[in-house]
Amino acid sequence: MTKKAIIFDLDNTIYPVAAIGDQLFKSLFRTIEKDGNYQGTMGEIKAEIMRKPFQVVAKMYAFSDALTTTCLKLLTELTYDDTIAPFDDYALTTKLTCLKFLVTTGFKKLQLSKIDQLNIKDHFEEIIIVDPIASSLTKKNFFKDIMLRYNLTPNEVLVIGDDLHSEIKAAKELGIATVLYDYLGENESLPGENVITNYQQLGKYV
Repeated sequence: MTKKAIIFDLDNTIYPVAAIGDQLFKSLFRTIEKDGNYQGTMGEIKAEIMRKPFQVVAKMYAFSDALTTTCLKLLTELTYDDTIAPFDDYALTTKLTCLKFLVTTGFKKLQLSKIDQLNIKDHFEEIIIVDPIASSLTKKNFFKDIMLRYNLTPNEVLVIGDDLHSEIKAAKELGIATVLYDYLGENESLPGENVITNYQQLGKYV
């Protein structure tokens, strides 16, 4: 093992959002559909909300300012209090002996509740929630901070996530190697990316 630290994303990297999405976002979907001030279809919006930050989706589908504000208020207080199962292969990552960090973007109460239900707090040196409502800091800021505080170079760190435009992009900008976790196998042949569909394939990157 050459990597001294791995930084994980949460949603669709440790567990599948689709497994809880309909229940989790029931009130949000109802609010959006009732309001109606958006473009596109509810099917498209639901699918994107399970894969991307809400603010990104709101812009993609031209939510009105009023609808966006209403949804943000709802999401700020939203929690998930039912069982969440991680991906079956996630358990393999707990055997890694390097430092492990969890850096996730989202609403603090919601992300904390999901982490509690997953029962994964003890798997990480630190858990960092990047709340876009509370701060202008990004994952890139926190990746740099982790390297500084733990005396790590970019070559000693690996970032694993599912979003090419979030943690993967931030890591590459800092010279950190990345692995795209693609459990659905949609991006296995993506040029220039290290892609895995199961954590059994992680060994050659760490």
